[in-house]
Order: sequence, then structure tokens, then C-alpha cells
Amino acid sequence: MSHDIKNILLVGVGGQGILLASEILSEAAMLAGFDVKKSEIHGMSQRGGSVVSHVRYGTEVFSPIVPEGEGDILFGFELMETARSLPLLKPGGTVVANDLQISPPSVLMGQETYPAGLANRIKGQFADFLSVDGQHLAAEAGNVKAANTVLLGVVSRRLNIPEEFWMKALEKMVPRKAVDVNKKAFLMGREL
Repeated sequence: MSHDIKNILLVGVGGQGILLASEILSEAAMLAGFDVKKSEIHGMSQRGGSVVSHVRYGTEVFSPIVPEGEGDILFGFELMETARSLPLLKPGGTVVANDLQISPPSVLMGQETYPAGLANRIKGQFADFLSVDGQHLAAEAGNVKAANTVLLGVVSRRLNIPEEFWMKALEKMVPRKAVDVNKKAFLMGREL
């Protein structure tokens, strides 16, 4: 049956490099010999809208959508989007979240307030919760835009995909001039 399938959800807001991260993840899993399916679900497509990417890999994968309550890893680029997607995870799942708050348009326009204490709320529901200062580590690696790759490095530790395939996937998917910074960012995340 599908017990060998890994269900990974990547969530955040437009413009954060989520789709690139899911491409790298999918490519690394394929290089490692897995069957991979992925799908993207966009809320508002403009910058600042929700983006959710589902990546599933295993011996044989039929559907690209992670069934609600069956996600193994929720990989969040922004805290509110991470909190919003928790119902997709199975009990005892893993949450890796970028310690970043990006106010959605409703908050910016004063219709809502950004919820307080999100990290603690997530931690209360999922013991395996890792908060990562992706921006800070990416800046250290040489480009704050590589925060997505830092998070990918953190998540890679929890996946059965050897490091060499991650490196190959980065070389293939990342623009050539950004490969070195992204590899560095990935390894920083992987060492956390």
C-alpha cells in the first residue's frame, strides 16, 4: 500500500520561492529513484497571496494531492500560512517553519490583526516543531533570497534522500550564478 509515501507540504506567500523549493525537492527525490508527484495550489496569485505546494514521493504515487490529515512534513515559509495549514498534517507530523511574519493584505488594510503567539500555538499541537531564522542564515550564506534553500536543507535531514541528489537538484534548478550561495544556504540548514 501507500505506507511508503512521504507527504510534504510547502506553504507560504507568493514571491517566497516556494515553487522553486518544491521543484528542487521533487528533482532530488526523482534522482534518488522515487516516483514523484507534485501540485501547486495558489490562493490569490499576486505577490502576497497564499501558495501551497504538495510533493509526494515513494515507490509508486498516484495522486499529487496530500490528503487532509496525512501530511508527514509541513514546511512553512511564513508563520500564519504555516498555522493555517496544520490540519493537513497527520498527528505526530513534523513542522519546519521560517520564523517570518508577512502581513497579508487584510492585516495591512487594518481589517484584521496578525495573530500573536503563533509559534507557541504550533508547538502546542506538534512536538516536532522547528523554527528556523531562514532570512538570517540566508543572509549569512550570501543572499537573503536563499531562505527557501535554508529551509529545504533543514527538511532534507528528515527525508531519506542522500545529500548528493540534493546537490545535483540544486545545480539543475537554481540559476547558475546563484548555485554556490544556494548550496551554502542548503548546507547551513542541513547542519542545524
